[in-house]
Amino acid sequence: MATRVQLTPEQAAVREGYESFARDHIAPHADAWDRSAALPEEFITTIAATGYLGACVPAAYGGSALDAIGFGLLNEETGRACSSVRSLLTVHGMASQAIGRWGTAAQRESWLPRLATGAAIGAFALTEPGAGSDVKGLVTTARRTEDGFVLDGAKRWITFGQRADVYLLFARLDGRETAFLVERGAPGLHVTPVRGILGTRASMLAELELRDCRVPAEALLGKPGFGLTAVAATALELGRYSVAWGCVGLIQACLDASLSYADRREQFGKRLRDHQLVQRMLADMATGAAAARLLCQQAGWLREAGDAQSVHATWLAKYFASTTAFRSAADAVQVHGAHGCGEEYPVQRYMRDAKVMELIEGTTELQQTTIAQSAYVGHAPARPATATAATTTAALADDEKVTA
Repeated sequence: MATRVQLTPEQAAVREGYESFARDHIAPHADAWDRSAALPEEFITTIAATGYLGACVPAAYGGSALDAIGFGLLNEETGRACSSVRSLLTVHGMASQAIGRWGTAAQRESWLPRLATGAAIGAFALTEPGAGSDVKGLVTTARRTEDGFVLDGAKRWITFGQRADVYLLFARLDGRETAFLVERGAPGLHVTPVRGILGTRASMLAELELRDCRVPAEALLGKPGFGLTAVAATALELGRYSVAWGCVGLIQACLDASLSYADRREQFGKRLRDHQLVQRMLADMATGAAAARLLCQQAGWLREAGDAQSVHATWLAKYFASTTAFRSAADAVQVHGAHGCGEEYPVQRYMRDAKVMELIEGTTELQQTTIAQSAYVGHAPARPATATAATTTAALADDEKVTA
């Protein structure tokens, strides 16, 4: 049984609604969408009708304005069925939140009602050919004109870039990182689909090329120089939170599939579920799902409380959930044996999708570095009061080796 603690009756009810929608409208089609490398328009219309795309839009603009736990549960159940659909919730939510928090009144009035209903789809365009985890490597430029701005550069791996109507896009304006809202039909914007990716194949990735791309003055989002430290930072924080919860769903999907298969499949005269090494894999998946879910709930409670520790809690949740998802998916394929490598069972999709989770919204290695550095904050190891200058110097040198 899935481990869930301290859900209110209202949260438990909405979770059941998310689970029902995902079971009926997403899971039966996820493998076909993966093979076709796209979400059909009719599904986007269907999910828009639920109001889920308005999860990060204030109620005043027609959104559902979910609390942190509600948004997490939506991502868990969606990610359990299809990581590509969860990716839509992630990037659309990132764009919606950014406009709601940093946009002018005119920008909010123009975009938020459409984003809430799915009349417009938003995407997040930060990554470049030379700027991935190192976002300071941003080289796309913006220059002022009499009536707006001209953008030049390229963006890569833009989730739902093929489908988006507006891109939350980052460029350097007078040398300062700045955010812009670039509409799909902007003159000089060229969108090229990315094919043959490893996982989340239905997330409709694209490359964006901006050649003398002209946007109006009202495309500027927030202040010049606030692009990375404010707009992108808060959007990426939401993205990590969404992905972390999606990974909980992915772990649960791996466990569900493995339990079902191990119960039916017989080898050497007994069911797989009765083989101890298979039980070890099932135990690890069950424990991983429970632990990842609790970390995500902790991050959600802190986000809802406005606690500054929510940032660190989200890093912990995303790191643990994403690495656990990949291990769980690898074990799920192992449980299925040769069947796990074919299209008949979804575990091969789970494994491909899970690997992507270790890369997006902060790679595993970047998270390890950040979490380790955070662990030193406020940490002051006790030292002997009688320590000599020589021993103190040696101890400091050892500290430097650890933190280098």
